[in-house]
Amino acid sequence: MVNCWIIYNGSLESDKFADQARLVAEAAERRGITALLKKNYEVLMDTSMGVGELPGFVVLLDKDILLGEFLKSRGVPVYNDPSVIALCDNKAHQYIRLSEADIPMPRTIVAPKVYPKFSIKDSGYFERVLQSFGLPMIIKEGHGSFGMKVYLIETEEQFYEKTDALRGVDFVFQEFIAESRGRDIRVNIVGGKVIAAMKRVSETDFRANITNGGTAAPVELTDEQAKLALAAAEAVGAKFAGVDLLFGKNGPHVCEVNAAAHIRNLLNVTGVNVGDAMIDFILEELS
Repeated sequence: MVNCWIIYNGSLESDKFADQARLVAEAAERRGITALLKKNYEVLMDTSMGVGELPGFVVLLDKDILLGEFLKSRGVPVYNDPSVIALCDNKAHQYIRLSEADIPMPRTIVAPKVYPKFSIKDSGYFERVLQSFGLPMIIKEGHGSFGMKVYLIETEEQFYEKTDALRGVDFVFQEFIAESRGRDIRVNIVGGKVIAAMKRVSETDFRANITNGGTAAPVELTDEQAKLALAAAEAVGAKFAGVDLLFGKNGPHVCEVNAAAHIRNLLNVTGVNVGDAMIDFILEELS
């Protein structure tokens, strides 16, 4: 009988991460697969020794890239591939890849590397960015989930305070899509197919994430939205992806691609457990 590990981060206190793992494990059990839930620190990455009996495959619902690489180096198929998770985990890297594939997205400028104890405030660089975008604009840190570390910048004072605070951090400047303020679409994709989608709306925040107080409802995608979401997932190489789409003036834009997208809210809203499609895809690919 095939067995698998479903790995999530054990250092995070919220139950949403264990819940995510349980949903996928339940899907595996429905397919007759023995699924073992594992916190990431329960796998000892001893490079001089093995880790005992290895599973048939691993679903990595975490951003522990080194753990994914370690298991992959031992011959274990890992989903998503840790290189894909790493790419999507750094939004600056992700936007470079999306732009390479000509994916429609908000205009984005990747900030230069500035070491924490130094500053480029008097170089003229920030004035060029302000002139390029105007205000409001978005500043988005490279690493962040659930809408966190994304900032709506409406004044020059906010702009300079935030850029000063982010010295030593990867981040991007991004065009603010006013038409999509407080609303977006989450599209979950598995193996190049759209599995389910929901529209998210917030009346109190420029971000539509449910974690930040947004609400959601099922949505029927247009052909343009579906094709864009699929193209974005393909561009980053994600077998499993949660693609966030914005409502642009001239059509949809990709906000970002999540390689370890949570599926509980989508299940609550649409009745679809994306975990079933994930397991089916893995079994077909490994057969």
